[in-house]
Amino acid sequence: MDQQLALKQSTLKISGMTCAACANRIEKGLKKTEGVTDANVNFALEQASVTFDPNQTSFEKMEQKVEQLGYKVVKDTAELQLSGMTCAACANRIEKGLNKLPGVTKATVNFALETAHVEYNSAEVTISDMVRKVEDLGYQAVTKEEQSDAQQDYRQKEITRQKRKFIVSVILSLPLLWTMVSHFSFTSFLWVPAFLMYPFVQFLFATPVQFIIGKQFYVGAYKALRNKSANMDVLVALGTSAAYFYSLYMTVIHLNEPFMMQDTYYETSAVLITLIILGKLFEAMAKGRSSEAIKKLMGLQAKTAIVMRNGEEVNIPVEEVVVSDIVLVRPGEKVPVDGEVIDGRTAIDESMLTGESLPVEKQPGDTVIGSTVNKNGVIKIKATKVGKETALAQIIKVVEEAQGSKAPIQRVADVISGIFVPIVVGIALLTFLIWYFWVDPYAFANALEKAIAVLVIACPCALGLATPTSIMAGSGRAAELGILFKGGEHLETTHKINTILLDKTGTITKGKPELTDVMPESLEESTLLSLVASAEKNSEHPLAEAIVAGAADRGIICKDTNDFEAIPGFGVRAQIDGQDVIVGTTKLMERYQVEVSEHASEQKTQLETAGKTVMLAAVDGNYAGFVAVADTVKETSKAAILRLKQLGIDVYMITGDNERTAKAIAEQVGIDHVRAEVLPEGKAAEVEKLQKEGKIVAMVGDGINDAPALAKADIGIAIGTGTDIAMEAADVTIMRGDLQSIPDAIRMSKKTMTNIRQNLFWALVYNSLGIPVAALGFLAPWIAGAAMAFSSVSVVLNALRLQRVRL
Repeated sequence: MDQQLALKQSTLKISGMTCAACANRIEKGLKKTEGVTDANVNFALEQASVTFDPNQTSFEKMEQKVEQLGYKVVKDTAELQLSGMTCAACANRIEKGLNKLPGVTKATVNFALETAHVEYNSAEVTISDMVRKVEDLGYQAVTKEEQSDAQQDYRQKEITRQKRKFIVSVILSLPLLWTMVSHFSFTSFLWVPAFLMYPFVQFLFATPVQFIIGKQFYVGAYKALRNKSANMDVLVALGTSAAYFYSLYMTVIHLNEPFMMQDTYYETSAVLITLIILGKLFEAMAKGRSSEAIKKLMGLQAKTAIVMRNGEEVNIPVEEVVVSDIVLVRPGEKVPVDGEVIDGRTAIDESMLTGESLPVEKQPGDTVIGSTVNKNGVIKIKATKVGKETALAQIIKVVEEAQGSKAPIQRVADVISGIFVPIVVGIALLTFLIWYFWVDPYAFANALEKAIAVLVIACPCALGLATPTSIMAGSGRAAELGILFKGGEHLETTHKINTILLDKTGTITKGKPELTDVMPESLEESTLLSLVASAEKNSEHPLAEAIVAGAADRGIICKDTNDFEAIPGFGVRAQIDGQDVIVGTTKLMERYQVEVSEHASEQKTQLETAGKTVMLAAVDGNYAGFVAVADTVKETSKAAILRLKQLGIDVYMITGDNERTAKAIAEQVGIDHVRAEVLPEGKAAEVEKLQKEGKIVAMVGDGINDAPALAKADIGIAIGTGTDIAMEAADVTIMRGDLQSIPDAIRMSKKTMTNIRQNLFWALVYNSLGIPVAALGFLAPWIAGAAMAFSSVSVVLNALRLQRVRL
């Protein structure tokens, strides 16, 4: 009975299943997982209901089991907008708190974006629980859905707030700085008003800066210490408070000595706070720029739509369009939502989504994507996806998640930030003691100044910003170029791949058969093609559609047919202008006793060796010639594969086609390794086989049958012109159907990681060199404050260079 009470039930949403056999496989695998007492997988609902003992297993272990089998667990996700963080240590504290909640499988907090991305099991934890946890830690959180327009604009308000604080702080600190500068021998000629030399007057200038402008540092330090941790605010509050209260003490005991200036440090605390506020202002402005990619994408969305309601054209906000609405799109207008053309013809500029500069012709039956631009014709479309379901909305969601995610390399910075502040406080205390007792015995003010400089120079802001700003800038720029990384970990891993598997159909090739050759024997080429296309126009076979389309492209009009007959597995027969026409295989010719010339048979063999499908034609029992159809290679595939090989990557082609056809296509594009006649379920096994050889494998595909292999690979790359299931299972989505984007994605990954390493190096070097320099007495506190402020800005500006990368 006690064991029964201890059991829990959880529901896993699973993607990548293509048939009931997949569901059975997952169910058996889950049942074999230690701690799982029962599992039931529903293929139709794409979910698994699992009963398990939480003392023996966890959500993560069940997820790992599903992924080992080649599928993916789709987790509930929440995006929280945070406020109140002052440095990376705050982000770490919130992240740890959220990860400790039962039911939360993964929480990542982005200090630069001030967001938390949480993956969780809704059966165990709610979003309200997460918000409450954040508030318990001393910060604020709201879900993105709950944000009002005012909250959406919070970053601009933060910039305005810091700007006002800085202006007030400058006004109050400048007189103090004036008196400080006059103390140097080389500036002694400067005139200083006598009243500024009074400590009590300096006290009046410094106090508002310390406790009104600097209030945020005290609040942040209190929250950190209350939660048994330390952050940048602790360092700033300690350093400035030491200078301020020592000066206050000296002011009180020397009230009768108004010009006792040398032992007060009001200017140190005030100027420090002013410089740190300036750094915060620069940081807030830079953060705003680094999320520019999201703003650009959102700016692409159409604002209104013309919808047919009760026979009338009604102009409504795009948010009010519903599925199945008929939408009118005029030339020059943006397509408001995803839909299908039901009337009219036009060309659509899809460059914002695919990067393809040439407009794409559209006619009834073709799909159009919201926010693309209608160039020349008037069309009516039937809305198929609206709101958050549109392609652009999904892209924005992927970019937001990628920018809010955390690359594995960031763990280095997180660990350092977590232990940095206590160590720095210890170094500052040691610095004070050494100076006070040994270097300059019993000179309290001098020892205090050196300790303050150590506290200030060591603030780990730059370290906290090093990784997230680069990820934001890199993933944002990649999105503008039509490359969507689903997370920081994929952005980090992509440049490490050394083996890539390319699906053939729809990836290397166009995925749509085309008429390639017309070889007449006894007729004119146009006559042969007219008869063949006329015979095939009533067939539903894809190859027949390719012949009819090819004839139309050549300006040939199909004739009427009589007595049409489809012969499954062989071809077709029809009466055209009183002639008996048959089109099909060699066996069909043999059935009707048609003799094919030896020369034609040789040509047919050559074309089939090249991967083409040949259909022979006979008119009134006499061989008339043949046509050939092939799934043609994309124009850029060969160049893209050459670029991948130049990067030192082994390129494999994997396909279900027969070996002869596969090798013919591979030879055309320069691929040396071919895996032919691989069943859909065997693609994941091929990926696993290469991984066992120690290779870091990327799988590229576009179909439903590629989903398990995409999920199994170290990096799954989906071609954006393919199916939604393939894109869901992939780690990277290439919005264009162009393989050139794959080496581009690798290059973007490499550039981003180089940028992150640069940021981490300079942030660590800055602190490593700055602390001993300050401890040795070569750094005045106000100079340390300025250096600390500008170090953060330099890291962000370096990351922003990624927004100018051209591929």
